[in-house]
Amino acid sequence: MRIKVKAFGPIADADVTFGDLTVLVGPQATGKSILLQLLKLLLDRRSIHAEMHRFGLEWADAGEFSHLYFGEGSALLESKASTLLQNGRKVELAALSKRRKSKEGEAGEALFYIPAQRVMGVRDGFTHPFSDYHAGDPFVLRAFSDKLHQLVQTDFSSSGRLFPQRYRLKQALREPLAARVFPGFELRMEVSQMQRRFVLRNEEGTVLPYLVWSAGQREFTPLLLGFYHLLPPARTSGRGLPEWVVIEEPEMGLHPYAITAVLAVVMELISRGYRVCLSTHSSHVLDLMWALRFMQDCDGTAADVLKLLGVENSRQPPASRKAMMQLAESVLARELRVYFFPQGEPVQDISQLDPGAEEDAERGWGGLTEFAGTAGEVVAEVANRRG
Repeated sequence: MRIKVKAFGPIADADVTFGDLTVLVGPQATGKSILLQLLKLLLDRRSIHAEMHRFGLEWADAGEFSHLYFGEGSALLESKASTLLQNGRKVELAALSKRRKSKEGEAGEALFYIPAQRVMGVRDGFTHPFSDYHAGDPFVLRAFSDKLHQLVQTDFSSSGRLFPQRYRLKQALREPLAARVFPGFELRMEVSQMQRRFVLRNEEGTVLPYLVWSAGQREFTPLLLGFYHLLPPARTSGRGLPEWVVIEEPEMGLHPYAITAVLAVVMELISRGYRVCLSTHSSHVLDLMWALRFMQDCDGTAADVLKLLGVENSRQPPASRKAMMQLAESVLARELRVYFFPQGEPVQDISQLDPGAEEDAERGWGGLTEFAGTAGEVVAEVANRRG
């Protein structure tokens, strides 16, 4: 899939070819989310329209549709200079707002979107349906929150432990998450005010309500439920699952060790055949991408990948170790791409992540490693003066 966008909101000029794992990096408000939402709209136009109509949303023109889809104030994103191409074919942005009648079964979702605002989907510890939001809230937030609400009402309709669960995620993936995100506690669903809510409970029976959790725990919980949706237990049919996944800022609120544990689950998604797109402000994510690219170019092994991800635990049963080796081998065979979104300038392909590249954007990995270099230079100057 290749998308070319010009003069659309903060995007000056973007030419993005998506790989099996694509990472978008750059300062705030440079168009990363806009591009990913455009990808969602191109792939899921019919299902988006169907979902909007299911909740009684109506629009008269492209401006109103933009308000409903991208969020309040987004009618100004498009200008006369705006252009959009999908795989070389021009797409009229106004045409994306026009609903086409779908035959039964044609409005399935191709892309599952986990937005940066995901914590709003479980505010106060309760999930919230689509209708709880305002018309000007981004569609991807409303749809994701509604998916979580449905998941809680169906897959977790009774109170009990949500994490860790034996049949949810591989053991080698669960253990780092348990140690890094919920140390000493279980994530549970309990009834409060005649509604099911999320709590943390330890072996002594201490219960922590949602509002006293750490920021990382609050950010990770809706992400975990998104993983549960995408990675159902082996005994559960996976029919109807999407082919694409977008995760915005998976690192939010997390310590680097916890970020690594989350990225290990992202690698599981890739090994299952999903095409994954991440947006990030974390150098940790780019460090992982650089290491994987290096391994691909220099005959790295599956064991190297598992060590990188911190999941090479030799105590795992033979079958589990074999499954993790297969995951790592699959990741090494995948196409990895990285794009830098600068302020007001064309998007740059920095997929090689070459520290010796001539371009500042690639050498500094989209600005995420530049501060460390600057700090080193300043410290060296101070040290030289003192010496």
